Amino acid sequence: MLFHAELTIIVPAILAFVATALGTDFLMGYFYEAGIIAEDRNKDRPRYVPSSGGVAVALGIIIGILTYTFGGSFIFRPALRTDDLLAVALSILMIALVGFIDDINVHSKKVSATGMKDIRKGLKQWQKPLLTFLGALPLMAINAGVHTLNVPFIGMVQFGLFYPIVVIPMLVIFVSNAVNLLGGFDGLQPGMTLVASAGLLLYQIFYGNYLGTVLSAMLFASILAFLPFNAFRSRVIGGDSFTYAVGGTLVAIMVMGNAEVFGAIIFIPWIIEFLLHLRRKFSVTDLGIRQKDGTLKAPYGRSIYSLTHLIMNMKRAREIDVTICLVAMEAAFVVLGLALRFAGLL
Repeated sequence: MLFHAELTIIVPAILAFVATALGTDFLMGYFYEAGIIAEDRNKDRPRYVPSSGGVAVALGIIIGILTYTFGGSFIFRPALRTDDLLAVALSILMIALVGFIDDINVHSKKVSATGMKDIRKGLKQWQKPLLTFLGALPLMAINAGVHTLNVPFIGMVQFGLFYPIVVIPMLVIFVSNAVNLLGGFDGLQPGMTLVASAGLLLYQIFYGNYLGTVLSAMLFASILAFLPFNAFRSRVIGGDSFTYAVGGTLVAIMVMGNAEVFGAIIFIPWIIEFLLHLRRKFSVTDLGIRQKDGTLKAPYGRSIYSLTHLIMNMKRAREIDVTICLVAMEAAFVVLGLALRFAGLL
């Protein structure tokens, strides 16, 4: 039984889940004592909670990868190349480190950051894409992915060396930073990325490959373990270490699992968010102005610079309503991507 492919997917995923849960429980207390905190907004009064919980998510995924690698060395004959797995682990580690550096820039007094006053200033806008490029280097070094893509309405396109040298770093930089744009609400970032990872897992099972399935299962399990800590009256905030690590892993799955076009479809909400933020040169807050009845008012009136503003303008929304609407939107795009693939249009 130990040699069955199902167990080589399930066991690393289970250990990724356990490592993330235990790591989050430990780190949130440790980070709080260390002063690595963030303000939990959209509440009746300001709350300061530990930040950078994404370190535990990155740790969980890496533990899952190392579990598979260990099993392939001592228990079963691995169907995957060790260098591919370790390159993904190194990519996640490097990009999570960039997010952690961003998270720990906490000030004793509030400073101006991304269109609002906050105790966490973080990296400068120009530094983020430059540093997240580091996460692409391991994938570039192993010449990851298939360089021929089936582009809708165009057909098969051969990218050659342009793929590892240009396409992969562009994907890592854009996806990791775009995931970081949409947040500030309990359960929003882990909720949307959980749905995205579930979509990638289903795609890889039915249309992808074994490597993509293994990585998708680990990512899904790690986010699932983290979600209860962050959902609705969050006890820890994922921070940039979460968005960068998860974004980097999503790119690794798309590239290694040959799911770039499907990935582009399920990433449409973040693409829209990027374009909306661009209208204000990224000096934007997604957060609302809390009203006496607990609902949120859009911070820029009828001007829409985020999908969260759109929801707050459409209805008298509470924090949980914004999260549920955006998670449902992501689920709709996952269903659309799977339907297009089933219909043979991808």
